[in-house]
Amino acid sequence: MAQVKAVVYAALGELPALTEVADPACPPDGVVVDVVATGVCRSDWHAWRGHDPVTLPHVPGHEYAGTIAEVGSAVTRCSVGDRVTVPFVLGCGVCAHCRAGAAQVCPDQLQPGFTLPGSFAERVAVPRADHNVVGLSDAVSFAAAASLGCRFATAYRAVVAHGQVGEGTWVAVHGCGGVGLSAVMIATALGAKVVAVDVSGPALEAALSLGAVSVVDSSHVVDVVAAVHVRTDGGAHVSLDAIGDPAVAAASISCLRPRGRHVQVGLLVGGDAPTPLPMDLVVARELSVLGSHGMPAVDYPAMLELVASGALDPERLVARRIGLDQAGAAIAAMDHPAGGAGITLVEL
Repeated sequence: MAQVKAVVYAALGELPALTEVADPACPPDGVVVDVVATGVCRSDWHAWRGHDPVTLPHVPGHEYAGTIAEVGSAVTRCSVGDRVTVPFVLGCGVCAHCRAGAAQVCPDQLQPGFTLPGSFAERVAVPRADHNVVGLSDAVSFAAAASLGCRFATAYRAVVAHGQVGEGTWVAVHGCGGVGLSAVMIATALGAKVVAVDVSGPALEAALSLGAVSVVDSSHVVDVVAAVHVRTDGGAHVSLDAIGDPAVAAASISCLRPRGRHVQVGLLVGGDAPTPLPMDLVVARELSVLGSHGMPAVDYPAMLELVASGALDPERLVARRIGLDQAGAAIAAMDHPAGGAGITLVEL
């Protein structure tokens, strides 16, 4: 039986190791992708730590780009050799949500890297290809496409669809990791004025380099909410929790001006899932509280046009490039974030 190299963990919290696994079979409705680049995401860490259920042994990885190596017999929209990327949520394509263009909330969704073997491998099988695989023009590099992953695409939908950000909008971004810096870049490109909040000096410097007009170092500022209100002349129109922390979510809501919109992008899992929020402010200020869970394939073309034109450059967010043999250690390192900014990308 043919084998491919993949990063695998057999127990939660066990250091993922590079090994050989069976070459993935091509689903009749799917494709097999030769992975060229794949991102290391905090969602991979959540699964590895048991915050999201996965079947063991497991191959993580859900932000990837590459070329199609095999095509299933029922596939009509894909061909061998196509340059592609894929949203981390694979909608079924036939339910009411998918038909309405909202595959990211499909109740029958599949997720390589979570419900299926993922992209920390030389090859990954992708079912439901006609509904979910996204073609890439030559103007979009594999590294840029893998950087879109769940972080950039989720941030894009949070800023554009939920935040409705435009020229002159005040946006507060709480947390400047991969998704937060993506939000800074996207909001700035749309003409917004961004205030970035983080405890890390390098992360705040990265936010400034991507267009933030002001930063708040929450490791030194006693009242982050007051600081954001001052910097935004009365409160943000849109605020994002890009970390997934109860205190950060509450601060994000509290820093909004009346009729503002809070978007929860960071995951609140485990004991944090039933996080209490300042609903008194939500009512008094008529605030909107929204969630952002990825982006469907049908919405990718508009984002990719901005990437191809240079208006958005997700590859600028790549801070570290590593080999497949280092991917397991990169996941484990998220136990103790070092304060660096940007995305870690695995290149094969």
